[in-house]
Amino acid sequence: MAEQLNVQLVAVEEKVWSGKAEMVIARTTEGELGVLPGHAPLLGQLAEPGQVRIKLPGGEQLAYEVAGGFLSVSERGVTVLAESATPTSAAAQGN
Repeated sequence: MAEQLNVQLVAVEEKVWSGKAEMVIARTTEGELGVLPGHAPLLGQLAEPGQVRIKLPGGEQLAYEVAGGFLSVSERGVTVLAESATPTSAAAQGN
């Protein structure tokens, strides 16, 4: 089994999504960033408006429009802390 990321997408009021993923792609103020297992630790500010895409094992992809917040990558995984996170049509179909 390929190595996977532990991912949490959290908005101010609720945990939006949590699980295993192959990759996380987020738009930050420094540009679009792709995170794979083994990525170096970092903290990035999410761009506004922004989008976070989560590539799941098996090829499915979830996508969320996010406003404000940060992306944190650590040895434990990826955490996205956003002021708000709304599923796009692709994400709504995936849930």
